[in-house]
Amino acid sequence: MDAIPPLLDHLVLATPDLAATVADFARRTGVTPVPGGAHPGLGTRNHLVGLGGRSYLEILGPDPEQGEPAGPRPFGVDRLPGPRTLTWAISPPDLDAAITTARARGYDPGPVHPMSRRTPGGTVLRWRLTDSGHAHPSGLVPFLIDWGASPHPTASGLPVTPLLEVSATAPAPEEVHGPLTALNTGLRLTAGPVALSFTVDTPHGPVAFG
Repeated sequence: MDAIPPLLDHLVLATPDLAATVADFARRTGVTPVPGGAHPGLGTRNHLVGLGGRSYLEILGPDPEQGEPAGPRPFGVDRLPGPRTLTWAISPPDLDAAITTARARGYDPGPVHPMSRRTPGGTVLRWRLTDSGHAHPSGLVPFLIDWGASPHPTASGLPVTPLLEVSATAPAPEEVHGPLTALNTGLRLTAGPVALSFTVDTPHGPVAFG
């Protein structure tokens, strides 16, 4: 099994306190994530750091500059007791074809929704992604994303902490293998409580996050 999952687009490190988690990441790695932008109407915003190639880390949390959203904030960041790597995304060459193939193999990634965010420079990025509400409840099966005509976040010159490894534990790893195979990706899995972790290379040496 590859140390880095095939087709990896980004990892999602969710947090109830975005500023504190960004500061902690910078302290531990020596690399400071940069503001990515706000998600209008969802009550969240993010900071980003590159992981090498076309992969990146999204640190996502509540946006204090937005009012309370109409529904729950994405990934339940309101209810998290602290930072946690909740899930990940893959970017297949053809999003719609990948969904069709996965369904034929017995896994439905869910419907596709358009989303957008405004960067600090004012650019609006638009993308399509599968509905996380239909994803495997563990968060270990990735959602799918297609950036379309928008520039990929890694094209903006992000600071980089090269990704060394992504791994996970699950009470029944075999239940996760099927959906991963249906999506043409993989993930290092061992038995244990549900958890997703990754290790990056930094000026301070390898640093792991869970």
